[in-house]
Amino acid sequence: MTLVTEQARDARRTPRLVVALAVVAVVATPVLLFPYLSLDPSRSRIQVTNQLHYVALVVHVVTAATALLLGVLQLIPRIRARHALHRRLGRIFLVVGVVAFGLTGIPLALTSPNGDVTRYGILVPAIGWTVCAALGWTAIRAGRPADHRAWMIRTYALTFFALTARMVVPLLIVVQMPFQDDRSPDAVRLLVASTIPYGQWLGWIIDLAVAQYVIHRLRQSDALAAASQVPAWGARGRGTKMER
Repeated sequence: MTLVTEQARDARRTPRLVVALAVVAVVATPVLLFPYLSLDPSRSRIQVTNQLHYVALVVHVVTAATALLLGVLQLIPRIRARHALHRRLGRIFLVVGVVAFGLTGIPLALTSPNGDVTRYGILVPAIGWTVCAALGWTAIRAGRPADHRAWMIRTYALTFFALTARMVVPLLIVVQMPFQDDRSPDAVRLLVASTIPYGQWLGWIIDLAVAQYVIHRLRQSDALAAASQVPAWGARGRGTKMER
């Protein structure tokens, strides 16, 4: 009885990784949104080519930030345990995510004026998000919760990639600085601009790698939990039958 109670308590405990993701998401979301709340194209962090481009960018940023916050809530065990709330938040997450990554993310990537490295560094995770989300949705509709969990973890990993990229880029710059002969402000700005596209690639690659590791650990945990619930007499019974 004590063992069952401890296992239930562990299942409700929020993992440290989820807590860290939640803290980063809550802190970073206002920072990401702030330049776009004034609806002033001159304050955009990303180069815009026309008014329609800016409108799509604002919609993308707002819906992506919303998905970022909703998605991390879905990783909290206590919320997942409340099935009605989990489903409701999940549907909202999918709707805003489709807008952020499918309806605006893909067009913004295709029309990016910053070259192919940037273009495909954004396009691949945008398409990947829609594919993972679709597979996650079809899995739960088909009654495969383990597959649903795995695909939605990958989906949130791609939701989070913009924040990971923003953490990776400064590290890449620090690594490159000792090899820079010219450290003038113009040279540093050029270094930052040339590093950002590679940070974007690394952002979603790192996130998917971490997601796959988490999925692997969860599957191992599920297997151990299933094995621990097999009654010892059942194993003995099968053995006796075989001996006969």
